[in-house]
Amino acid sequence: EVQLVESGGGLVQSGGSLRLSCAVSGITFDDYAIGWFRQAPGKEREGISCISSTDGTTHLADSVEGRFTISSDFAKNTVSLQMNSLKPEDTAVYFCAAEWGPCRDTDWYTDEYDYWGQGTQVTVSS
Repeated sequence: EVQLVESGGGLVQSGGSLRLSCAVSGITFDDYAIGWFRQAPGKEREGISCISSTDGTTHLADSVEGRFTISSDFAKNTVSLQMNSLKPEDTAVYFCAAEWGPCRDTDWYTDEYDYWGQGTQVTVSS
């Protein structure tokens, strides 16, 4: 059974930091790209980052560039999203997702991934 389990969400003040983790099981971690998405109430799901397990290539959305960092831990089959300088507009449910192969070059941010986690809530207070 494929499982992606997010953790690390919570409530933080504006300007603070959180580190999300996505624990992956049931697939060959090295063969998959892992993406992070978020969805705020009343808004469409937004792709914010992707990392290719095959070659380490990373992508970040403009909205989080310079504040968020994505990384992989192959020993633990986890992908982390370090979020710094958080803003109230970062408030959303954050999801990780897996897609076979590397991150797509041009449309990695679209939600055409094979497997999804259940999400973790991030709330940034002003």
